[in-house]
Amino acid sequence: MRPNLGVTIGSINMKNPVTTASGTFGFGQEYGPYVDINRLGAIVVKGTTLEPREGNATPRLVETPSGILNSIGLQNPGADYLIEHYAPYFQTLQTNVIVNISGCTVEEYAELAAKLDGVPGIAGLEVNISCPNVKKGGMAFGGDAATAAEVTKAVKQATGLPVIVKLSPNVTDIAEIARAVEAAGADGLSVINTLLGMAIDVRKRKPVLGNILGGLSGPAVKPVAVRAVWQVYKAVKLPIIGMGGIMTAEDALEFILAGAAAVAVGTANFINPRATLDVLEGIEAYLTENGVEDIKELVGAAHR
Repeated sequence: MRPNLGVTIGSINMKNPVTTASGTFGFGQEYGPYVDINRLGAIVVKGTTLEPREGNATPRLVETPSGILNSIGLQNPGADYLIEHYAPYFQTLQTNVIVNISGCTVEEYAELAAKLDGVPGIAGLEVNISCPNVKKGGMAFGGDAATAAEVTKAVKQATGLPVIVKLSPNVTDIAEIARAVEAAGADGLSVINTLLGMAIDVRKRKPVLGNILGGLSGPAVKPVAVRAVWQVYKAVKLPIIGMGGIMTAEDALEFILAGAAAVAVGTANFINPRATLDVLEGIEAYLTENGVEDIKELVGAAHR
């Protein structure tokens, strides 16, 4: 018998634990020619804001040892465009579509959540709390337990969709933030977002990225991400989607053993458009070879 790969994040039933990291898979259509998207447990689409955003100044991407720095700046066509042009496509998929949302104020998050509530084809929301809070001088919502909880509560009150909060690693105590958003009603957690970094061109003697600072992703961040999942799993009871440098099935299994119920493949998609399916097939092969009947047996097993 084939092992059971099904997992649940909030009320989202996933046929397997593999999904995509927001910002690395477009709105799904872009990868259609390369990946049978319906085989995945879910996809998390590009970050969406209330109004269209042009994003940051270029250059926006730079390669680093074992990773990339990005400062896209949430370039996106806005929520209304997503509802009109992408949601009909979401409805044709036989997998879950989770929309990543961002705002500059608590009110924006709530308004956006309400706008997406009940839109056919959308199975859940992933809340990006790494955005700058304009009312507090640009401090990221996710950098403070109280503000993280405030956003979570506002989004939960505005929507009936499952709410997954994406935690930032750029904090002193990620477990404290996790406990705060759990208490505020979150249905799940994505762990982690990118690490803050920068690169300097030694010939030009200037920062490489147009926005100076960017988010580091890729294999270089995996040990940090696995550590974060380990700590969050010990701190809360919420299901975790683990992410950060997953390139192979073995990488994904590390996250699951650390406590992740599901995993998201991100930067690997840029190198290998079929990375998500390679990870999925590798996980299934591992379970079969090791006589594991249900993927849930492995979640947090390294703690035991």
